[in-house]
Amino acid sequence: MRPGPTKDVDSPRTEASGAARLFTHIATLGFIGYLPAAPGTFGTLASTLLFIVLRPGSAATFFLLLVSVVLGTISAHYAEKCLKEKDSRKIVIDEFAGYVASVLLLPPTLSSYGAAFLLFRFFDILKPPPIRSLEKVFPGGSGVVADDLMAGIYTNIALQVWNFLTRN
Repeated sequence: MRPGPTKDVDSPRTEASGAARLFTHIATLGFIGYLPAAPGTFGTLASTLLFIVLRPGSAATFFLLLVSVVLGTISAHYAEKCLKEKDSRKIVIDEFAGYVASVLLLPPTLSSYGAAFLLFRFFDILKPPPIRSLEKVFPGGSGVVADDLMAGIYTNIALQVWNFLTRN
C-alpha cells in the first residue's frame, strides 16, 4: 500500500513562498529585471513608455506614485529575500516609482517625459548626497525605494525650475 501525499511544511511550494515569488515578479517588473544589461534603465524606460502612451493627469500620476512606492517597498523587501541579494540590480520597481516622482505635476509632453528619463537616470546613477546614504539609512525595501524616490524628486525639482525659467 502506497502512502498518500503528505504536506511538507518546509517545501518551497508553501503559500508564503508563492507570495514572495509574486512580489519578486512585481519587483523585477517581470522579465525586465532579468535583462543582462542595464535593467534599471529598462525599468525606467517601461515607466516612461507608460506615461507616453497613457499621459495620465496629475491626480492619476499622484495615485500611481503612491501605489508604486507602497507596492515597490513591499515587493523589494520580499525580492531581496527571494533573490538573496541586498538591493539587487534585478529589482527595478524602484526605478519605476522614482520616474513617476520625476514627472509629477510636469506637462504631459514628450519633451517632459524624455528630459525626466535622462535626468532621472543621471541622478539615479550619480547618487549625489543624500541619495547614496538613503539606502543605508532605511532597511530592506524602504531603502531600495528611497534612493530612487529621492533621485525622482531631484529630477522633478530641476525640471520644475527649468519650466519656470523658460516660460514666455
